[in-house]
Amino acid sequence: MKIICMTGGLASGKTTASEFLQSRGASIIDADKLGHRAYDPGTQAYLQVIETFGEDVLGDDQQIDRRALGGKVFGKPEQLTKLTDIVWPEIRRLAELEIADCAAINPDGVVVLEAAVLFEAGWEDIGEEVWVLVVDREIAIERAMARDNADRAAVESRLDSQLSNEERISRATSVIYNNGDQQKMIEQLDAEWRRVSEA
Repeated sequence: MKIICMTGGLASGKTTASEFLQSRGASIIDADKLGHRAYDPGTQAYLQVIETFGEDVLGDDQQIDRRALGGKVFGKPEQLTKLTDIVWPEIRRLAELEIADCAAINPDGVVVLEAAVLFEAGWEDIGEEVWVLVVDREIAIERAMARDNADRAAVESRLDSQLSNEERISRATSVIYNNGDQQKMIEQLDAEWRRVSEA
């Protein structure tokens, strides 16, 4: 089985790329979805979050209120680090369980772990290759403003909090550029897919 880690910044096309690779037969593991599961009641991360940030992060349904939690860590690097130190290892554990399941079902398959914070969390060692989706800053701003109905300052602030394209490219096995239309990105992905799936 081959494991590919895929990452990219804001509005770089991660969802589109995952959908295409899934249509080609890859098993997709979405770290963002696992991030939601990491907060499930009864998990180690759930208990640690309450212990660290207080009972007031719980909603009436005893679920962690991500908005309330976000308010405690937003703009506070030390608090954010406390949170990621709890949640990131749990996401990794869940990802590795899913990878093991995929290996049991299809030992010759390809698994793609899609994770926006791949490098920040130190997960790139999970896969044999790292694919990075890259989009120029100005294009990313325009796309994110249109997609999220957000103002420019908010989008720029989100971009500024992420790793730069240069940093990601320097750590990539393969780089896929998404500055043009979607078809151009798909063609690059298709070439990379054929390289790994036919090897």
